[in-house]
Amino acid sequence: MIKGYSQPLSPLGLANLVKAPPWHYAGTVLAIDFWADPTQAQAVMPPGMRADPEGRATGFFIEWQATASSDQAYLDPVGSQYREFFVLLAASLDGEAVATCPYIFVDQDVSLVRGLIQGYPKVMGSIHLTRAFTVPSLAAPVVGPGGRFAGTLAAKDRRLAEGQVTLRETSEEGPRHTAFPIVNLRYFPRLEAGQHHNPAVYELLRQRWENRTLSTIWQGDADLQFFGSPHHELAALTPVKVGHGYRYDMAITIQDAEVVRKFN
Repeated sequence: MIKGYSQPLSPLGLANLVKAPPWHYAGTVLAIDFWADPTQAQAVMPPGMRADPEGRATGFFIEWQATASSDQAYLDPVGSQYREFFVLLAASLDGEAVATCPYIFVDQDVSLVRGLIQGYPKVMGSIHLTRAFTVPSLAAPVVGPGGRFAGTLAAKDRRLAEGQVTLRETSEEGPRHTAFPIVNLRYFPRLEAGQHHNPAVYELLRQRWENRTLSTIWQGDADLQFFGSPHHELAALTPVKVGHGYRYDMAITIQDAEVVRKFN
């Protein structure tokens, strides 16, 4: 009997790319609040969801370390570490304030497949973030007033996004534009002839987080830019205005989600 949580299934169940939940994460976050064109924000909304009338959104550059159990997978860094960039748009669903992720890029295949299971539309990209260290050096910023941090995203050899944050003070809240439950569109197509536009999976999935813990949150002035590409449409959400930026560490556990609406 071949077994595993995800493919490839195998006799011992070791070959599957994504191990069964719970999934535990720890990461460093560089987040930037911004406003997108509300018309463009609505254009990427899943069915039944309405974009925030002001186009409120947040861009996230994150460097993660993750494991599917308590087996200290972080001792094999090649499989447990990855970076990603994504956009969350403020929205509403049946009158409830939520957020949704229209675009997300990641540099690790494990995270890509895990994200598809969660309804995050992940594609491969190249993401980099400024790092800080516990020793003073001209090669690294301070995590405090005046510290400057940046994040970049490229995909298919083209720069798609870059952001910078200059820390000024601590924040009690962190990102303000998208502090809502996240509801994503989970979608998987069919291959059968005549059924290509009748997906096998087509539903809204509400994310559930456990054990969410945040470090001290630093905030400050920010800049965020998106760039055009023949392979992607992220630039349609180009910020029309940028708010505060934030830097902090975060830990979460994910092992559950709720299907809130099915479309087939």
